[in-house]
Amino acid sequence: MKRVSSHLSENVSYMKTKLGVGKSFDVIYLDVHYAGKDMALFMIDGFVKDDILHYLMKLLSELPDGALDEQPLDKLLRTHLPYVELDQTDDFERIIDGVLAGPTALFVDGMAKAILIDARTYPVRGPQEPDMERVVRGARDGYVETIVFNTALTRRRVRDRSLRMEYMQIGRRSKTDVCVCYIEDIANEQIVEEVKQSLAKIDTDGLPMGEKTVEEFISGRHFNPYPVVRYTERPDTAAAHLYEGHVLIFVDGSPSVLITPATFWHHLQHAEEYRNKPIVGAYLRFVRFLAVWLSIFLLPLWYMWMKTPELVPHSLSFVAKSSEGNIPLFGQILLIEFGLDMLRMAAIHTPSALATALGLVAALMIGGIAVEVGLFSNEVILYFAMATIGTFATPSYELGLANRLVRLALLIVTALFGVIGYVVGITAWLVMLARMQSFGVPYLWPFIPFSYRGMRDVLIRSPIPLKNRRPTVLHPKDPDR
Repeated sequence: MKRVSSHLSENVSYMKTKLGVGKSFDVIYLDVHYAGKDMALFMIDGFVKDDILHYLMKLLSELPDGALDEQPLDKLLRTHLPYVELDQTDDFERIIDGVLAGPTALFVDGMAKAILIDARTYPVRGPQEPDMERVVRGARDGYVETIVFNTALTRRRVRDRSLRMEYMQIGRRSKTDVCVCYIEDIANEQIVEEVKQSLAKIDTDGLPMGEKTVEEFISGRHFNPYPVVRYTERPDTAAAHLYEGHVLIFVDGSPSVLITPATFWHHLQHAEEYRNKPIVGAYLRFVRFLAVWLSIFLLPLWYMWMKTPELVPHSLSFVAKSSEGNIPLFGQILLIEFGLDMLRMAAIHTPSALATALGLVAALMIGGIAVEVGLFSNEVILYFAMATIGTFATPSYELGLANRLVRLALLIVTALFGVIGYVVGITAWLVMLARMQSFGVPYLWPFIPFSYRGMRDVLIRSPIPLKNRRPTVLHPKDPDR
């Protein structure tokens, strides 16, 4: 580890080499002379609050010669640099990483330490309501791409004196800022330590995809589509999980916060349920659960009934009737499955001004013309539309995509093995979920292992005054709310 020298010329030469001064136009080096001493400032253009730095430089320029002859470091920190966020270090690696992250480094001739002035600013958008988690009534602010803003939005709602924001950097080259957030008096120490250890083990150049890269490192199971962490862009949702005993992970540059641990049922909750009366919220939750189950099981079940009509209950005999198309039934279902994914990807890459036109074209192709030419049958479109509505009604985007893959797998095994394939496929799906864990928490809890109180809270949106216990599976220090 290279240390800062008391000779300014050596420090300047080393910093110029490491930061690429003269090669990168946005790396700024200022050679200044204040109080009879030579000084040097290093900063990144665009990361510095110009007004604050100009004010500090003006104060230094007014110092008389000799004002810093004795104990210059102590005088600068305690008297002549009236700013909140100041730090000192003699470690060049820390100084260089700091400058690249935004703070300004101040070197003074004869002083064997550098002062880091954290007067940085990042380009940032306003805290708008997230598109994925909208509510009819409630807060309209959401997380943004700056980690300090996100931690502030969280502290605004959680003013607990034991709220902890532990800072760390990940990425050998990117040095991405990451924050582990939890309430010390509530969260289980073992879960907190496991999360921090999982982050500390990440060994890579950088985190280009932000929180998604972090998730892949800490969760593993790369061939399992189900997410073991929950994403949220709402500060109120994050605060609610903190009070339960969860641990949050903030990643600089990402507007989504990771909630750990997360079970299957956490991905089915939505803030809208708690922004209405309990009976209304319970109804909304019931409808949402019904939509999710339909998105997984309806289409494979209908296909099985079409192939084995003798299994259809007499009261539902109309379900097994279908107008034939020019393509086999299984081919129709696969074609419309892939067609919808193509449409979804096309919508992502389509400018907003053309999105309506794209929707009209898709509706004409799938809804009308495709049926008239015999490409699809009306029943295939009907049941696929019901399954798709269930997919979009799933609060978690990641869970919706995972359920779509499960539906496709169930269709394939049902087409190959009939009723046996359908039953075995569902059984294998349940076994897979039952074997999963998220930081030591069973993925299907409270269904497997069963907990009456936990399952009641999952199925029914209970009134908040009656939810006076935290989830036992998290083993919180304080079990009472």
